[in-house]
Amino acid sequence: MSSTAAARRDSCACWMRPPSALPISGATGSTSASATWGDSRVSLIFVDYPNRRRLKLLGHVRFVGPDDPVVLERLALPGYRARVERGFLIDVAAWDWNCPQHITPRFTQAEIAEAAAPLHARIAELERQLAGGTVAG
Repeated sequence: MSSTAAARRDSCACWMRPPSALPISGATGSTSASATWGDSRVSLIFVDYPNRRRLKLLGHVRFVGPDDPVVLERLALPGYRARVERGFLIDVAAWDWNCPQHITPRFTQAEIAEAAAPLHARIAELERQLAGGTVAG
């Protein structure tokens, strides 16, 4: 990106909601319309770390502004009160499921706690047995 384009970057949050991203009024973030001035090509990578899957989408982005309220209304999240100021529509040109070889599985604390719960329960049971002298050996 040129320094001129970087200087013109505005700040808005984008929530990915295929095939669009939604800048919400009052939110801040790092995605900007100026990042694609002069080149509509985009590449989006979606990674499912626990299952080691990665989807790469290639396409062309176009912007929807206040002059197209019908499309903006269709992009709004049901039940969410914020006003969508502009939309990013992506025309997908190609997609690919990438090789998972180098994707390290990642899990949330809740997922780890759930998986470890039976182990913690077994440890607690064995500690009770040790304390009571009833461990079968």
